[in-house]
Amino acid sequence: MKHILAFESSCDDTSVALIDTDFKVTCNLVSTQTDHANFGGVLPELASRLHMQNILHLTQAALDKSGLRSEEISAVAVSVNPGLIGSLIVGLAFAKSLAWSWQKPLITVNHMLSHIFANFIENPAIQPPFLALVVSGGHTELVLFESLTHFEVVGKTLDDAAGETFDKTAKLLGLGYPGGPALDLAASSGNPSFHSFPRALKRKEDFNFSYSGLKTAVMEYVSRQDADFIQNNLNDLAASIQQAIIDPLIDKTLRLAQLRGIKTILLAGGVAANSALRSQLAQKAASRGIKLHHPSLELCVDNAAMVGAAAIPKFLAGEFASLDVNAFSTKGTRSL
Repeated sequence: MKHILAFESSCDDTSVALIDTDFKVTCNLVSTQTDHANFGGVLPELASRLHMQNILHLTQAALDKSGLRSEEISAVAVSVNPGLIGSLIVGLAFAKSLAWSWQKPLITVNHMLSHIFANFIENPAIQPPFLALVVSGGHTELVLFESLTHFEVVGKTLDDAAGETFDKTAKLLGLGYPGGPALDLAASSGNPSFHSFPRALKRKEDFNFSYSGLKTAVMEYVSRQDADFIQNNLNDLAASIQQAIIDPLIDKTLRLAQLRGIKTILLAGGVAANSALRSQLAQKAASRGIKLHHPSLELCVDNAAMVGAAAIPKFLAGEFASLDVNAFSTKGTRSL
């Protein structure tokens, strides 16, 4: 049994975890940066500084909690893209320093791939082929896995991501930041048929996504209403917007799965925490004989355990990074 020390610092959560090669998490510590709420979004410079402030303390706490010594750790893993470049550099520099001083191999991991592998922490027996629906603040992708290390991005957003649309439409309704959870909560007691907002790219052969038109449609609709109307119909509006966001995700995922004969779907990313997406996709997948996996809520947020989980196939294959590797912010699920 081998243990991997993993780091995640791609955005506004600093996280350190220890996981073994059987996907068993020894500890998974996350420090969430609440300071950004004052700015209505993540402030990159502040995020970098807070990562620098927190990462050493979290690492020591993780080692203390696990009871593991440096000589019992077999590798150091870290997310290096995509994300805020300053934040990524903090995590990578710290991981490099430990790998060098402890003489351990370094494993670099794609952040979006980590979200997909969060599913393996609670369901390590998942076997390819499977289809992953990756939905987060900056990404919306359909990724088809032939094996754990070979995959193809079949569809992606052409403009805005689903998570970004949740946040920005929630702001238009006055629900605050972060908007995704607030919109989900408001929608839970609303009528999704209250108003029909547009769904883009409806062609059956198209597995890409587009949310810029929906965002504009919501902005124009809200601008035509008075404040009392918005407040009196807030839950119904939230439910209508939410349904317009998740309908293309569900429809295209299931259509692609049936086209390719895929019987397993993995839901991944921060938006995987959305209650309507989880329940509706699970119900419709089951009716087609397709099994849906999604992480528990605490594993949907950015965390280092998922980074360690994504590092396991690379560790077993001996795919290690050079200490001169650098972080980069190019979007998308990719092999590194």
